[in-house]
Amino acid sequence: MWGQRLRRALTTGVMATTLALGGAAPVAAQDEAGFQTYLQELRRQALAEGVTQRTVDAVFPTLTLSDRTIQLDRAQPGNPGSTATPPFAPYKASHVDAARIGRGRTTYQAQRVRLARVERETGVPESIMVAIWGHETNYGAYTGNFDLLRSLASLAYEGRRRSLFAGEFIAGLKILDRGIPREQLKGSWAGATGNPQFLPSVYLRLARDGDGDGRADIWTSPADTLASIGNYFANAGWRPGQPWGLAVSVPAGLDRSGLTSRLVSPRCPRVFERHSRWRTMAEWRALGVVPQGRGWPADSVQATLIEPDGPGATAYLLTGNYRVILDYNCSNFYALSVGLLADAVEG
Repeated sequence: MWGQRLRRALTTGVMATTLALGGAAPVAAQDEAGFQTYLQELRRQALAEGVTQRTVDAVFPTLTLSDRTIQLDRAQPGNPGSTATPPFAPYKASHVDAARIGRGRTTYQAQRVRLARVERETGVPESIMVAIWGHETNYGAYTGNFDLLRSLASLAYEGRRRSLFAGEFIAGLKILDRGIPREQLKGSWAGATGNPQFLPSVYLRLARDGDGDGRADIWTSPADTLASIGNYFANAGWRPGQPWGLAVSVPAGLDRSGLTSRLVSPRCPRVFERHSRWRTMAEWRALGVVPQGRGWPADSVQATLIEPDGPGATAYLLTGNYRVILDYNCSNFYALSVGLLADAVEG
């Protein structure tokens, strides 16, 4: 999960808004002395960006280099030359499984009052919020145990993505300035924290107080967690009243040659290149596409087609709201599983 989170931070705007990926070249010797020297630069940067002297004085003396964080970062898989795409079915089986659905339904029922309020305020469906919570941390069962500030400072020192991680480290300090205790800032080695696994910069921008206690506590408060997820999706452009998509059967004789999209997305191109051209639901119906288990949305709703397991297997029509899920994590498998889990939780 944490490797996926880092790839998301590096390839999408979600969990980090407009993150610059450039930066210094990798530091040759990852040693404690070099780290402590770099912290002086980071300290000056934090103060220049408005972090209080009190927070700086409290945090910096506690920081040591996390070799484990750097090892995990360097171990991330990545093969730009690979063009093979694995099938979706195994991923779906492990992420939209009976246990996650069952726990999601329990969470859904327990949080209905809070969920209904957030949906009224944001237009984001209750089930989508629950599904995000379920995918990110299994409804809060595991949110990560890395010292967030230590990990972020270590990644900034490593230097391959210094601009990114230095900025997230400083955002973490600003969270402390908002009154969140240091011991609360635990999460993934890559900097994601809380029930919705927000990066610090996203917390500052979009986290919300859902229970009226004056703090946005995405670590222990279900009300704040759901309000923050709802606010994220509303900010990303969720369209109320439209589904994320629907499972469909595609006729064997469908001519796909005229459906290939010629657009190249500047963001996550390999994700979007698997989507067809946009067509209205009425046009898809005229092509012989048939919903599996659900009725058609309004004829005018636009959708693209994806066949994640190839012709002959279940396909999906994807609306603009699906792209909002991609804003959270730019992965077709992730976004499809969120949508399917939401349907199962609600059903």
